[in-house]
Amino acid sequence: MKKGQGRMGRGRAPCCEKVGLNKGSWTPEEDLRLIAFINKHGHGNWRALPKLAGLLRCGKSCRLRWINYLRPDIKRGNFSKEEEETIIELHKLLGNKWSRIAACLPGRTDNEIKNVWNTHLKKRLRYHHHKEQEEEEEELKVVEDSQSSTTNSPHLSSTDMMTIPSCSSSSGFLEANQNADAEFFLNMMISDELVMEDEIFDGDNRLLEWLEELEKELVVFSK
Repeated sequence: MKKGQGRMGRGRAPCCEKVGLNKGSWTPEEDLRLIAFINKHGHGNWRALPKLAGLLRCGKSCRLRWINYLRPDIKRGNFSKEEEETIIELHKLLGNKWSRIAACLPGRTDNEIKNVWNTHLKKRLRYHHHKEQEEEEEELKVVEDSQSSTTNSPHLSSTDMMTIPSCSSSSGFLEANQNADAEFFLNMMISDELVMEDEIFDGDNRLLEWLEELEKELVVFSK
């Protein structure tokens, strides 16, 4: 044997000789025989168990059948919310080490945990992660839009400020207009009064002329 070669160099030895062993689905008779043997003798040595139990199965097949399907403490049914959260947290720490994760969940098998992870939990985490990214991008877009609107808002220059009348100048403008209107109406009233006085004066002159003519006629009549 060369230096550096040994058992590790040849890889793991097979659990048993697979020649002449049954493969595929287990029959009810095989399940009952395996259950009866383990209940009576336990499962200390999986390599020797098939021959001792009279099963034409390899040790690995017997172990997986017992752990995943036949042991009495298996917990059936859907995973609870707490169990799913535990799987998610343990997967962050351990990765795909399903047997170690199953050791923290009594009654759950590593195969069942792997299935629920691949079919439900992994997809759910991807969806939530994608949703969070979309929300962050939307918030960032809102902030950028608000900043751009602030920078692009119109500002009044000094020239524009000069053209906008102030409150004091506006009030003075209004007062000037009011004064002009008052003066205009006053002139109108004065002119109307003058016209009326002229008309009255003309009427008085005509009355005096009529009285003078009447006096003249009376003098003539008296003679």
